[in-house]
Amino acid sequence: MISTLLVANRGEIACRIFRTCAELGVRTVAVHSDADENALHARVADSAVRLPGATPADTYLRGDLVVKAAVSAGADAVHPGYGFLSENADFARAVLDAGLVWIGPPPEAIEAMASKTRAKELMGIAPLGEVTESDLPVLVKAAAGGGGRGMRVVRRLDELAAALEGARAEAASAFGDGEVFVEPYLEHGRHVEVQILADAHGTVWPLGTRDCSLQRRHQKVIEEAPAPGLPDELTEELYAQAVRAARAVSYVGAGTVEFLVADGRAHFLEMNTRLQVEHPVTEAVFGVDLVAEQIRVAEGHALPAEAPSARGHAVEARLYAEDPARDWAPQTGTLHRLAVPGVRLDTGYTDGDDIGVHYDAMLAKAVAHAPTRAEALRGLAHALERATLHGPTTNRDLLVRSLRHEEFTTARMDTGFYDRHLSELTAPAPDPHAPLAAALADAHGRSRFGGWRNLSSQPQTKRYLMADEEHEVHYRHTRDGLTADGVQVVRADAGLVVLDVDGVRRRFEVSVYGDRVHVNGTALTALPRFPDPKAQLAPGSLLAPMPGTVVRIAEGLTEGDSVESGQPLMWLEAMKMQHQITAPVTGTLSELRAAVGQQVEPGSLLAVVQAPL
Repeated sequence: MISTLLVANRGEIACRIFRTCAELGVRTVAVHSDADENALHARVADSAVRLPGATPADTYLRGDLVVKAAVSAGADAVHPGYGFLSENADFARAVLDAGLVWIGPPPEAIEAMASKTRAKELMGIAPLGEVTESDLPVLVKAAAGGGGRGMRVVRRLDELAAALEGARAEAASAFGDGEVFVEPYLEHGRHVEVQILADAHGTVWPLGTRDCSLQRRHQKVIEEAPAPGLPDELTEELYAQAVRAARAVSYVGAGTVEFLVADGRAHFLEMNTRLQVEHPVTEAVFGVDLVAEQIRVAEGHALPAEAPSARGHAVEARLYAEDPARDWAPQTGTLHRLAVPGVRLDTGYTDGDDIGVHYDAMLAKAVAHAPTRAEALRGLAHALERATLHGPTTNRDLLVRSLRHEEFTTARMDTGFYDRHLSELTAPAPDPHAPLAAALADAHGRSRFGGWRNLSSQPQTKRYLMADEEHEVHYRHTRDGLTADGVQVVRADAGLVVLDVDGVRRRFEVSVYGDRVHVNGTALTALPRFPDPKAQLAPGSLLAPMPGTVVRIAEGLTEGDSVESGQPLMWLEAMKMQHQITAPVTGTLSELRAAVGQQVEPGSLLAVVQAPL
């Protein structure tokens, strides 16, 4: 029996595994980088071991340090979570060689399936060799890992070399393996996968299908189980292929076999030899704890001959600290408040935690389960709409609109969903009364006795930035109370404002963090009365859209060079993804402030491109 388990991972998945361990009576050990010293997973474990450094390459990708931590902490088992070293056969061997239990498949199975190129060969599929015009579009893909990292769609041959280089760099940074390959890119397909669970006694369970078609940058955003609308014969074919893949490598543990379903056919993509991010929807539908089953299988227990029966429908949405309207730019800062009522919430953060630049931008996974798909979608959308998310910009509004979009509710979505609908899903729709509520709460908070003065006053003005637009609101103290832009003020406290809008009373909960104000689900920035003239930037200024590290500057680029609009100038790496920074206009590079290795904050001046006069 396992008594102490180390999780070779961080954040949400580490916390989720620790929760099951607590229920099983297994002690837990966390590992943490210096950047994660105060992270939730390091705080909730029974003990924690420091991995010196901040970047994944120096910490969570150092298998030797992780094994040493397990031994020194007295652990007798290691769970890899997902990402990082979870599909690294050498790491699995190192764990076993140290006399520890490996919560995962045999290293030989990982070697056979964790590399997508070898997995395809095993399934009888050959990757593309030399790419020609007739092969386009193609997908450049990392051989190791997942999560959309190291992937590029190529539609023109002259883009292939840059896509290969970028994918290699991103894959090496995220997984410690820069191998990539090229395969045909099938557009307008659905991403469907089968969860499997196998023991060491020959039993393999296919635990239903999942649909993960809503993706951004090839990374899943919304997942559900079962995959809706699949014909029975196609579902049985998916099950058969998944079980065949597992048996072909004598698989043991939890894994996922992924397919692209197009034109009624299933095309094998890969097998992930680990637990998936989206595993909670399968747990909800089948009533199992997959982490607990992983541990039991690793202890040598046999699975029952028959898998449990499915019940109802489950859907999961990934909450990211990112701005979908700005090319999914990751966001950093303090997460002041996180609460999503009425659903399962898996997270690696708690109120007051900092969101840094080194790791994935996912804050949490919200999961709803109901008797029918329509009820599950409605419940999750409602919970997210009512969620309290105070801190950096998130994708919450995008998730709510996606869950209610007619193409998704009728199960007609495919992997191109966001390519088609992103602009409408990210169109600003702020509450027009939020600035007034913020101003009234602010005025109450600054009043001398915590209430309104019993005399008339001059009209007061307050300015806020909301959805990139400036809003000016006006209110006035009178002997009869407040008048405010023609709206009746029923109540105004520092944290709660009630307005009568056309005969309907509306409540506005107001929270203030410096100049950042959250009014219900709307975020605003309080603006000073008089703008700072020093804040003016030169035309053509290129600002960092996100926090990150400058990892590359275009070869030979120097001040004084002529550049074309859209020409790549430099690359930022943030939260394990690389982001290309391009010239905003055609002109002359008059200033180049950035340097390779430089850490930049959002709004930092990177360069100035001066357009011809």
